[in-house]
Amino acid sequence: MKAHDGMYIDGAWRSAAGRDTIDVVNPVDEQVIGRVPAGTAEDVEAAVRAARAAFPAWAAIAPAERAARLAALRDVLVARKDEIAETVTAELGSPLKFSQNVHAGTPIAVAGSYAELAATYPFEEKAGNSVVHHEPIGVVGAITPWNYPLHQIVAKVAPALAAGCTVVLKPAEDTPLVAQLFAEAVDEAGIPAGVFNLVTGLGPVAGQALAEHPDVDLVSFTGSTAVGRRIGATAGAAVKKVALELGGKSANVILPSADLARAVNVGVANVMSNSGQTCSAWTRMLVHRDQYEEAVELAATAAAKYGERIGPVVNAKQQARVRGYIEKGLAEGARLVAGGPESPREPGYFVSPTVFADVTPEMTIAQEEIFGPVLSVLRYEDEEDALRIANGTVYGLAGAVWAGDEAEAVAFARRMDTGQVDINGGRFNPLAPFGGYKQSGVGRELGAHGLTEYLQTKSLQF
Repeated sequence: MKAHDGMYIDGAWRSAAGRDTIDVVNPVDEQVIGRVPAGTAEDVEAAVRAARAAFPAWAAIAPAERAARLAALRDVLVARKDEIAETVTAELGSPLKFSQNVHAGTPIAVAGSYAELAATYPFEEKAGNSVVHHEPIGVVGAITPWNYPLHQIVAKVAPALAAGCTVVLKPAEDTPLVAQLFAEAVDEAGIPAGVFNLVTGLGPVAGQALAEHPDVDLVSFTGSTAVGRRIGATAGAAVKKVALELGGKSANVILPSADLARAVNVGVANVMSNSGQTCSAWTRMLVHRDQYEEAVELAATAAAKYGERIGPVVNAKQQARVRGYIEKGLAEGARLVAGGPESPREPGYFVSPTVFADVTPEMTIAQEEIFGPVLSVLRYEDEEDALRIANGTVYGLAGAVWAGDEAEAVAFARRMDTGQVDINGGRFNPLAPFGGYKQSGVGRELGAHGLTEYLQTKSLQF
């Protein structure tokens, strides 16, 4: 798609307040593929003003009508799914098939789920002698990352609109083109002017202005824990609601009764998909000591197959960050069994699919989020040791458990300090809540739990 040179505000593309622009770079060949405006506080002010003006009318319409508009939006996304996939591939570098199946397919499913929820959600309920009303919280400031650029947008915008809120979106500066495409889809779906607004720009400028704006009622942010802390502090000072989906260091626990080969191969695939740029990726594989060397060999073989199948990471800074973590793993004594810090090809921001063995829980690569195609394989002595290692980080976003008996896996999963656990390779469910314990965030996305983030309650006593 051709980049717009303006902001989508109050139902129209409008010139930015300033003249600065952001280059959009294809990570595969490092070539500039487009430019978008670098929004300022003035642009954010115009967008928030439009969202505030549109809020009363949007909040007042029947939920069934909001559902109809979301269904129309889903249909536009379906019609433009090939363009979505091609756009994400161009600005993120993900292989086209992955972009088609995940980067385009998942947002369509999520948008459809909220079209259904908007029509069926109990916005009013009886509680004894009271009637409880669930009302939209107001204007939402949504700040989204680059790793799943359209999914993260839809996971915030769709429930916010279903709830009756209006939205100002600030997408990641690395992947703004699919956000502009989404704004076109909103317009084509007939969603009223001002209900959704888009401001492209840099996080420290446009993102900060949006998070700090006094007329934004809720800030929904997905990104690093460090930035999430700052946004949470800003929102707390203003006594403003915040939803934070932050970092992860998820454990893939393989119990001795599991199908080892299947668990390892699926685990490696999970880490390598999207070039490791997934906050919920199972980047720590925990294996019993008696099966450890076999698991390491299986993981190294599986990772080697991804050398030509994954795309680059998003930019040069991210490439340097991931390679720095690989070097740190080597320096701290981990055993490299696949990949390494050398770039596998140039040009492009590529990182070799990498597997470390003999990783101990205190190592940097076992504690910090790397956000690249890097897997650490850790050894455990018994189930209690595995649980200690699995829960032994500041994060708690996701995880996986494998066992020959499902009940055994569930019993272990119930003891993990994490917001979501896949049992024996459980599939993605757009209706299941997603979000973290500990420093992985506050609040939930997806399904009915994601919708409630954008609601506030009022009770009437009779």
